[in-house]
Amino acid sequence: MSNFITDEFQPVSAAAWKQKIQADLKGADYNETLLTKTNEGITIKPFYHADEFEKLKIPLTEEDFKICQKIIISDESDANAKAVDATNKGANSLKFIAKKPFNAELLFRNLLAKKIEFHFHFEFLSEVFINELAELLKNETVFYNIDIVGKLARTGNWHKSLNDDFKTLENLISKNKAAFILGVNADIYQNAGANAVQQVAYALAIANEYLTRFGAEIAQKIQFNFAVGNNYFFEISKIRAFKYVYNLMLSQYETNANATVFAEPSSRNKTIYDYNVNLLRTTTESMSAILSGANTISNCAYDALFHDSNDFGDRIARNQLLILKEECYFEHGQQIATNSYYIESITKQIAEKALDIFKEIEKGGGFLTQLKEGIIQRKIKENAQKEQAQFDAGELVLLGTNKYPNAQDRMKHDLQVNPFVARNPQKTLIIPIIPVRLSEKLEQKRLKDEA
Repeated sequence: MSNFITDEFQPVSAAAWKQKIQADLKGADYNETLLTKTNEGITIKPFYHADEFEKLKIPLTEEDFKICQKIIISDESDANAKAVDATNKGANSLKFIAKKPFNAELLFRNLLAKKIEFHFHFEFLSEVFINELAELLKNETVFYNIDIVGKLARTGNWHKSLNDDFKTLENLISKNKAAFILGVNADIYQNAGANAVQQVAYALAIANEYLTRFGAEIAQKIQFNFAVGNNYFFEISKIRAFKYVYNLMLSQYETNANATVFAEPSSRNKTIYDYNVNLLRTTTESMSAILSGANTISNCAYDALFHDSNDFGDRIARNQLLILKEECYFEHGQQIATNSYYIESITKQIAEKALDIFKEIEKGGGFLTQLKEGIIQRKIKENAQKEQAQFDAGELVLLGTNKYPNAQDRMKHDLQVNPFVARNPQKTLIIPIIPVRLSEKLEQKRLKDEA
């Protein structure tokens, strides 16, 4: 290969580039004109250069990402049929959402010993049932994803009590040492309005709560669940930053781990009007998840906000991931983000700021203490209100909703499910962290004004 270009053009330093830019600004200040500050306090520069490049040591996985289909268990036979159909059509991972104990033998009929990865979201905590389920699935790859701290954060209450819940969790971990019993559900905080730095810090602080109670040996047996928003490069950097800071924290426990990450699109920026735009949002969000190195990705249907689960929506969501994986050649997409000056810079800044918040949380007694005192809730609310104000002012844009809306669009008679979070007043130990979409107020007004 010819070296003409590299021989003919000498490299230019970062300082020389900045000097040239400053001259072209004709007196305007470089920092004030070209540096951008985000809500997280991250600085975005107009250019990035090898002179300032610092590569972080972020563990990567050798395996390609799994395509996951979510299934709610209301009837075991129906859920089984949906699961079998999904795996026949490209899914190699399944996530079951269970509100109560179920007939596991019936649910997993024709699904075992087929190299399918299984995930759970339990809205209950039963030591006997989960042990029985673990025995049935002992030869499978399973993530039980039990996050009792997340349960407290999301609902304001424990399953039973702090001591009872931690004791049950301790027994489950002891009985099933090789299983991924624990989960950290950072998606709760993103969907409620936490920024990228806060999400990383909170996931780290919750993991530290579990490590403190159960020991360093569980470090490689926790699944971390993240929701991915539409700030494309920041979402790539967010998960990479978490993987980095997780190992920094684990060094204090004299161990390390490649954090196992389950990712799915955020609900925060999804809309009911001009809902086909949700397809574009979930596509870029899935891309961010892939490039970040997420192990498993579950896409959401474009109409999930207002329609009952349906075959068409589920198929489109699944096929988005299949196209990215097999037609866009994203099997090992995390390698693409490695060595990007911009992504590495954002990753480093998110990691540094997240560590600062994490240290503040630990000084304040830990995540549980600050959750009980309402500090975590207040911090999330502050950022959510800032984003809401930006959305209301048109600075934070959702195309088809607060920018170029279709005034003829009608949705009132197309709502099969309530797209707004139902708030049922009940006695809680703490203030719960409630998900809220940016477009809710605007949508409620439009629905009211429909002829």
